[in-house]
Amino acid sequence: MGTKILGTGIYLPEKTLTNADLEAMVDTSDEWITTRTGIKERRIAKEESATDMALEASLQALRNAQVEAKDIDLVVLATLTPDKRFPSTACLLQASLGVKNLFSFDISAACSGFLYALDLADAYIKAGKVERILVVGVEKLSEIVDWEDRSTCVLFGDGAGAMVISSSQDESDVLASKMYSDGEFWNILYADKCGYIRMKGKELFKLAVRSMESVCKEVIQMAGLGTEDVDLVVPHQANIRIINSLADKLGIPKEKVFSNIERYGNTSAASIPIAFHEALSAGRIKRGDTVLLTAMGGGLTWGATLLRY
Repeated sequence: MGTKILGTGIYLPEKTLTNADLEAMVDTSDEWITTRTGIKERRIAKEESATDMALEASLQALRNAQVEAKDIDLVVLATLTPDKRFPSTACLLQASLGVKNLFSFDISAACSGFLYALDLADAYIKAGKVERILVVGVEKLSEIVDWEDRSTCVLFGDGAGAMVISSSQDESDVLASKMYSDGEFWNILYADKCGYIRMKGKELFKLAVRSMESVCKEVIQMAGLGTEDVDLVVPHQANIRIINSLADKLGIPKEKVFSNIERYGNTSAASIPIAFHEALSAGRIKRGDTVLLTAMGGGLTWGATLLRY
């Protein structure tokens, strides 16, 4: 039994917060932000809830997949900014989709959340438990950003991405996948209950590059391939310097690495599905391409998935 990607979709709030806007809010500058992060602007949800954003991304993914919501067996939603403590945002999304004959749940793995969700969905399909799954990453990080902390408020944005996957008798689009976590480093990136995001940037940078490099090499080897076989890398959009350092460590040319961080900032669990959809829409990903996805987030969590799209 294989796993096939049938369609993708995204939602980005209309409101744009530029670096110039941030200059008027905190002691920072466009030059400082751009040089250190690669970010020029980010989207901020105003009226939209996480459920609202997830719904719009999901509807687009369903249309692109030519699948109706009633044909979905499972919703796996990754977020660290749920609308409520409970029920899950996945259940709220299910209600918004107007479907009943499925089951839904959230997972929390911070910026690695979408990869965790995709890995779990792939396992459900390959175990023969379900046929079609809606995998969603959504964040409303603007609710937990301290807008007086210039070291973190410049980094984050809001948005959602979704992917419809299905069982298939053909070869699987998912060639290899591996996830990790290490709770010893929880205090490098975290938010207390009802609190703001706190981060130790220098320590996180080093761990992010080293961990993602290791897991990327592992999944490529698991698939029996080499780095030269990778057509495109779609990494978590956390920081352009992390992305460039990872490419250097892997020996993959930067033209084979997709980035949209300058427009959206770090959207945590939403960043990979948003970037994947945009790369696909721009023709950077074509059927038959080998695509490497990788992320690291609070937990610490990290992982990589290798696709033959």
